[in-house]
Amino acid sequence: MIDLKEHPHRRLNPLTGEWVLVSPHRTKRPWQGQMEKVPRETREAYDPKCYLCPGNERAGGHRNPAYSGTFAFDNDFAALIPGTPSGHVAPHPLLQADGVSGLCRVICFSPRHDLTMAELSVEEIRGVVDTWTEQYMELNANPDIGYVQIFENRGEMMGCSNPHPHCQIWASSAIPNEIAKEAAAQEAYFQKNGRTLLADYLEFELSAGERLVSVNEHFAALVPWWAVWPFETMVVSRRAVAGLDELTWDERGGLADILKQLTTRYDNLFEVSFPYSGGFHQRPAAGSRDAWHFHAHYYPPLLRSATVRKFLVGYELLAFPQRDITPEAAALRLREVSDVHFKSKI
Repeated sequence: MIDLKEHPHRRLNPLTGEWVLVSPHRTKRPWQGQMEKVPRETREAYDPKCYLCPGNERAGGHRNPAYSGTFAFDNDFAALIPGTPSGHVAPHPLLQADGVSGLCRVICFSPRHDLTMAELSVEEIRGVVDTWTEQYMELNANPDIGYVQIFENRGEMMGCSNPHPHCQIWASSAIPNEIAKEAAAQEAYFQKNGRTLLADYLEFELSAGERLVSVNEHFAALVPWWAVWPFETMVVSRRAVAGLDELTWDERGGLADILKQLTTRYDNLFEVSFPYSGGFHQRPAAGSRDAWHFHAHYYPPLLRSATVRKFLVGYELLAFPQRDITPEAAALRLREVSDVHFKSKI
């Protein structure tokens, strides 16, 4: 019998059908690689040079309103644009290209320039959840849109160009790779078992307990069995719903509460504004409401401290992903830190 705490082994991600190599014995090795200091952020509540702050000018002469809650607008430098020709180009059977159209939007979480998701109140995050829901419903109803991706890049090392609390929505005519893989796996599982894949997975995790981070009446945050990133987590709805639009009033509040808990624990882990890329996976416009189970993924790069970052290099780029810290050990560390933000104690 292999010892999952000591022996190298691989774990399957049932949402994608892909494997990850886990090497727990490598946590004992000394680290002499790159170290990137994550500074404690000190910002003013309003920055006159920030293009996301209320009342300030953006690119193209657009000016933000004096918003007091959330604020959504079309991205001034969108990666996707409406009306792109849908033509197909194939100079060779192996070389193909399709036109992709879409819309890109920015959602400001708060008028406060100096806060992060973790530092907002549950009530303020609830306002963000409501805005996400409205945007998802509007964009998903557009006949030219195939999938709506809501995501947040937090911190400079994750490519975030502006520290003002915000996220992006990219709504595309094409179905993205990760969504296509998850849709196929969930549909196959549902057809075979009559239950969603994540409903059965979450039932097991709630009974096992060792990979759970935070739980409330409506959502659970956990380190998935197949996690790649050091403190990767997944947020899963306890009721099998396909998207934000199916959440009840109370479930929206539960989502706000679990996001507050999770992001606070992230910050408290190393007492920094913890960097991550995170976002929701929900039913594509033409997807099955029965098979798809609403969830979110969070991928943070910090490895052993606020100075050591994980990169996907070498074997991981050429073979398959590998991690040293087991999901169980990562979940334990996140559970052990407080869900009261460290800045509130200063």
